[in-house]
Amino acid sequence: MQWRAGRLVAGLAVPALIASGCAPKSPRAAHPVPPPPPAARPGTTPLPVPSPEFRDGYAIARTALALRGIPYRLGGSDTTGFDCSGLVQYVFALHGLGLPRVVRDQYRYGTAVELDRLEPGDLVFFETQGSDVSHVGIAIGGDQFVHAPNARGVVRISRLTSGYWGDRAVGARRITAGPRGTQSATLLP
Repeated sequence: MQWRAGRLVAGLAVPALIASGCAPKSPRAAHPVPPPPPAARPGTTPLPVPSPEFRDGYAIARTALALRGIPYRLGGSDTTGFDCSGLVQYVFALHGLGLPRVVRDQYRYGTAVELDRLEPGDLVFFETQGSDVSHVGIAIGGDQFVHAPNARGVVRISRLTSGYWGDRAVGARRITAGPRGTQSATLLP
């Protein structure tokens, strides 16, 4: 009987985690200290830590691309595993830009950008669970973005023009840095 009860709890926990979305619902530190650069894998070079003096969208996109293949991990925000908002927070922190941890809070940062005017480094937001923003990725150019899609995947590139992502895209934001790396985009009410 004890075994069956444990199995029932485990059986209910997995679907609940999958249904809970891309990021944890409880916010963590709004503006974390940038994490140390990820350790280089054997045979690779470590990621450079760019100067936070300005926002270079291409550098942000290159950093996100360098993290491809890292597994999805619900609540993950380091190189052992990322969820979508953890990936975004990590990449921007490496560039000296602090962002909130949760997708819906990230959606309130920066300057709105039309989806047809995306530049590398812009954040792209999606509604994948009803009517609230629930997923984010980093534009890398053309119609492509890097993201940590779900529990069955890894950090990868997807296309905005694909039926799934194109149908769910709801907006984009541009995060910039001002003098000495201060954030020039403000949090919206």
